[in-house]
Amino acid sequence: MIEILTAGRAPRLDPRPMPHRIGLIALATDHSIEPDFARVLRPAGVAVHVNRIPYANPVTPVTLAAMEPGLTAAAELILPGEALDALVFGCTSASVVIGDANVQRAVQAAKPGVPVVTPIAAAIAGLRAMSARRISVLTPYNMETSTPMARHFESQGFALDRFTCLELEDDREMARIALDDLVEFARAAVAPGSEALFVSCTAVRAAGIIDRLEAATGVPVLSSNHASAWNVLRICEIAGGGPGHLMTLPLGAP
Repeated sequence: MIEILTAGRAPRLDPRPMPHRIGLIALATDHSIEPDFARVLRPAGVAVHVNRIPYANPVTPVTLAAMEPGLTAAAELILPGEALDALVFGCTSASVVIGDANVQRAVQAAKPGVPVVTPIAAAIAGLRAMSARRISVLTPYNMETSTPMARHFESQGFALDRFTCLELEDDREMARIALDDLVEFARAAVAPGSEALFVSCTAVRAAGIIDRLEAATGVPVLSSNHASAWNVLRICEIAGGGPGHLMTLPLGAP
């Protein structure tokens, strides 16, 4: 018979398994944001706790807006009752369609007071940190989905030198864009005189090749996942974060 013994004392408990922790609401169909965040954030001591939200392709303003009613419930299931350093909603185009203020309101209904990061807000903060006002943008979306984003950048005071769409409508295909092709599309997307390039969409695998994209385009490049990870690091008061000009900058730089 196996003898089962008690240890004689209760184990000591650390405050947290890792120094920092964030929540991530990812689309049910997303392939890219979790690997990108793991590569950048985990080595910096930031744990990423994920819940997925229902989403159905194609990527259109209507299907993107349909996620809004599920945001509060999705946030609520990420470490219930425990504090988070930040919570990221992992969809750039949906953040534009739904609106950052509405995303924040829905998330904070479940997580009061938690800083909410959206990829579009992180990109705008990153561009401002770079002091970039004239920009080029590359999106994988169709024209219908890209147009609200172009208007949003203009409403935030940016001059759009060039706005290029790849006309894809399925985010699972967006995640499979060949990296060499992505470099060439980025090179062609930058207009003369632009001060930075933003590559949109959390599905697109741009964050892992930011150094290649900057070398090819000759300008600072930021992507949805790259900018969101940078924003999270700075909220956690962590410097650095890997390749790319953005990762050398503080949050809130002029």
